[in-house]
Amino acid sequence: MKNEKIAFIGTGVMGASIVKHLVNASYDVTVYTRTKSKADPLVELGARWADSVGEAVREADIIFTMIGMPADVEEVYLSENGIFANGRPSQTVVDMTTSSPELAIAIARKAESLQMHSLDAPVSGGDIGAQNGTLSIMCGGKKALYNRLLPILSVFGKQIVYQGDAGAGQHAKMCNQITVAGNMIGACEALAYAMKSGLDPDTMLQSVASGAAGSWSLSALGPRIIKEDYEPGFFVKHFVKDLNIALQETERLNLELPGLKLARKMYIELLDQGYGEKGTQVLIKQYID
Repeated sequence: MKNEKIAFIGTGVMGASIVKHLVNASYDVTVYTRTKSKADPLVELGARWADSVGEAVREADIIFTMIGMPADVEEVYLSENGIFANGRPSQTVVDMTTSSPELAIAIARKAESLQMHSLDAPVSGGDIGAQNGTLSIMCGGKKALYNRLLPILSVFGKQIVYQGDAGAGQHAKMCNQITVAGNMIGACEALAYAMKSGLDPDTMLQSVASGAAGSWSLSALGPRIIKEDYEPGFFVKHFVKDLNIALQETERLNLELPGLKLARKMYIELLDQGYGEKGTQVLIKQYID
C-alpha cells in the first residue's frame, strides 16, 4: 500500500503525530489544515503541503480526516469545496474524527453513490497513544475495506478492531467516551481524597493504578494532575462535544445514563470557566480549587 498516495486533513494534537508515523514509514503524504503553521514541522519532515482540501485530495488514493466538530466534518466532506466535490471514483475516505454515527452513515452513503469507499475509524489513546503509535482504532464500514486498510492503520495503531457496518466505529467510540467520563471522575475523586487525607498522591498511585481500580485515566493522567499539568492530550471542548453526541444517542436509544449526564454537567462548567483549551484532567479543579 506504500505506493498509494495519502491526503491527511487536520494536523492537530493527534493528527500531527499520525502523519509523522506515516511519513517515517515512507508513505507519500500531503497535508492540509486550517492553520498552516501547525503543518510546517510535518512539511520539514517530508510531507507535502496543499493550499486547500480540494488540492490535497485531488491526487490522493486514501484520504484521512481528523478534525474538530461534526459541523467541520460536514463542511470538509460535503461542501462545494470539500472532499466529495473534488474526489473521484475508487478513492477511499477514512474519518478519524469522533463524530455522530448518523453523520458517518451519511458519509458512507454519499461515498458509495460516487463509487468511493468509506470507513469511520475514530481513535482512543490521547496524545501519548498518537505519539507512540499505539492508538486504539474502532472501525465501521465494509469488512473488506477494513481488511485492505489494516496494514496502514497498523502504522499508528495497536488495537485495531472492526466493529461492524458504517457508523459502528462511532458507536464504539461513544462507549469509549462514556467509560472515560466515569473513569475521570473516579480518578479525580481518588486524588482529591488522597490529598485531603494526607497521603502522598504518587505513592497512592503506585498501589491503586496497578490494582482492580486501574485505568488509563489514572495511570496516564493521574501523574499530570499531581504535577498540575493541564495541557491537552485531549481538549475539554472536544470532550464536551463527544459527551453531547453520546447523550443525543442515548435519547434516540431511549437509554438513561445518569453518570454520563453528571460528567457532561461537570465538563460544561469547566468550559464555562474558560478551560476549553485544557486537557480533560483539569476536572480535578472541580474538587481542589
